[in-house]
Amino acid sequence: MTIEKKLENGNLELKVAGRLDTTTAPQLEAELKASIEGVTSLVFNFEGLEYISSAGLRVLLYAQKTMNRQGSMVIRGANSDVMDVF
Repeated sequence: MTIEKKLENGNLELKVAGRLDTTTAPQLEAELKASIEGVTSLVFNFEGLEYISSAGLRVLLYAQKTMNRQGSMVIRGANSDVMDVF
């Protein structure tokens, strides 16, 4: 999995590509914990995401709970396989 981060004026975009599963979810969680403070808009760009497991969903739930307190969260570009998991 690869993560590209763009942080600008309280807006954080994370472009995630590859597989978000038990092995890679801790990497995304660590990136979120390091970057989410003070963020008012969080965008996950999943155009390159091939697969997501329940471990990946747990990280997204953490992000959503955090953003419910401090702003908004959007998921963009999820393919049909990822949408089936949602």
